[in-house]
Amino acid sequence: MSNETATALAQDRVIDITTIGRKTGEPRRIEIWFHRLEGRYYITGTPGRPRDWYANLVTHPRFTFHLKESATADLQATARPVTDQAEREKVLAGLLAPLGDFTSKPGQEVEVWVASSPLVEVTFP
Repeated sequence: MSNETATALAQDRVIDITTIGRKTGEPRRIEIWFHRLEGRYYITGTPGRPRDWYANLVTHPRFTFHLKESATADLQATARPVTDQAEREKVLAGLLAPLGDFTSKPGQEVEVWVASSPLVEVTFP
């Protein structure tokens, strides 16, 4: 991995991902945020809404992680859905902590995120 790519993974937030459609088998590209916690990378979404990207990754965990802010790179990646309750609590609490008062808003509490947000850990083989 280049220094430029490593730096982007350490500081950027907005990426695109290309998943394979679970029903169509066609590539699907969307813009999304990624997060870092304790040397690991995660993608999540706000609670309570179905996410095609998540369903696609559950069916086809290999995808392309497109850096596009401080560096441009297309990285092959693998998604692992985080379904263990204790792991979800730890990860989501860690991801949401820097957002401060955000989690005090109705419907944005950590418990709500744990119960109903998509969450995958991203690895780069």
